[in-house]
Amino acid sequence: MATLPELVRSHTELDADAVTHLQRLVRSWGMLADLCFGDLLLLAPAGEGTFVVLGQMRPSTSQTLHRDDLVGTCVAEADRPVVSRAARSGEIVEGELALGEHGDRVRMQGIPVRRSGGVIAVMTREAALAAGRRPGELERVYGDTFERLARMIVRGEFPFAVDDDIGEDAPRVGDGVMLLDASGRVEYASPNAVNALHRMAIHSNVEGSRLDEVGLEETAVSRAFFTAGPVMEEIERRPDVTVLVRCLPLLRRGEVTGGLVLLRDVTDIRRRDRLLLSKDATIREVHHRVKNNLQTISSLLRLQARRLSPGEGRVALGEAERRIRSIARVHEVLSREPGEQVAFDEIVRDLVRMAEESVVSGHNVVFVVEGDAGELHADIATPLAVVLSELLQNASQHAFEHDELEPEGRVDVCLSNDEIELRVVVRDNGRGLPPGFSVEAGDSLGLSIVRDLVTGQLGGTMNMQSDGGTVVTLTVPLTTSGR
Repeated sequence: MATLPELVRSHTELDADAVTHLQRLVRSWGMLADLCFGDLLLLAPAGEGTFVVLGQMRPSTSQTLHRDDLVGTCVAEADRPVVSRAARSGEIVEGELALGEHGDRVRMQGIPVRRSGGVIAVMTREAALAAGRRPGELERVYGDTFERLARMIVRGEFPFAVDDDIGEDAPRVGDGVMLLDASGRVEYASPNAVNALHRMAIHSNVEGSRLDEVGLEETAVSRAFFTAGPVMEEIERRPDVTVLVRCLPLLRRGEVTGGLVLLRDVTDIRRRDRLLLSKDATIREVHHRVKNNLQTISSLLRLQARRLSPGEGRVALGEAERRIRSIARVHEVLSREPGEQVAFDEIVRDLVRMAEESVVSGHNVVFVVEGDAGELHADIATPLAVVLSELLQNASQHAFEHDELEPEGRVDVCLSNDEIELRVVVRDNGRGLPPGFSVEAGDSLGLSIVRDLVTGQLGGTMNMQSDGGTVVTLTVPLTTSGR
């Protein structure tokens, strides 16, 4: 489905400032739909007597009229005359419209969206006609509040230019609503708002009182009234109670005439957040200790190797120490960042440095890294670090052994990640593979480790060939189905 900016570019002539204003409106209009108990559509002129639907919001406080997704569809002015009249007049227009196969009559309200002195779009409120039922107090208050916000939209005062960083935890209308007058006194508190206040040990009647008079901090209200912009803050009354408060000032030509306060009890959410933080900290500590233990083992192997005479035993201990260092590097990265994802490019740089230190021939070997491996899960990063270490070590120690080679050696590491498959190519300009070489039939421990890790643990493929040197190509699936 096309995004709002894409629809604007393809169907309208609105500029970037208008797009930003409409995106702010869409981010906050879930509250508007809940307050008006109706569906909201955002339409912009698309030329030749048509409007394109840029956005659609269904209420959580009542049933929706539109079961289909209308975003991206174009409607003619004749099908929605309220929209065209609101766009031309710049005023709120009301009317009725027949929708659906049965021609059910619905009430429609066209609200011009103004920006920089001009109408850039029209927001429609569409709701079923009331069947003779008198609305209750909650519905009346919510409806009146929506009308005040709608007039702010017409004057270009809503949405606010300064966003208060609405997130997933932001209070919604169904969580609790309080309506304040111009002096900050509570005119109305919804039942859910009263429940949230009870959770904070506030049991007195708040209507007619300021929040600080009943024992509730009103920092958010004071800041919202002073700045004429939205403010959101958390209030902790007891160690086990946390309530999120969001205050939106209600304006009339720049003057604050009241406030809309949304309350949400986020105690359980914050408790889960603290548990997750504790879990992340524990996991990072485990990785840190594993890294320390692996480094200790690496140091012991290095000391043991120094006590041996030059020969196969000393070489074997050196290779084992290097492999353990490769694994320790992965755990070091995991100990710094939460989660199980590893920025593998950091590890590649360390592996290249280790290979540069191990060059034993008389040639100057240059290592070049190209591409980006991205972030990899630890289950992939750990064996892949060992694999890449073995390939770099093999190239640095065995590709440039003969004097007839050029004095400059080069090893290229090319990485690519399309989030489906990781491709690693290690290429050198050395002597190449011996005639009749086969990875399966070879007796090299290093290549056996590489083959087993790539094809077994990583579920990938490995190919080695001579092409102006040795070229090793690895492909590792990153998706569960691919592995």
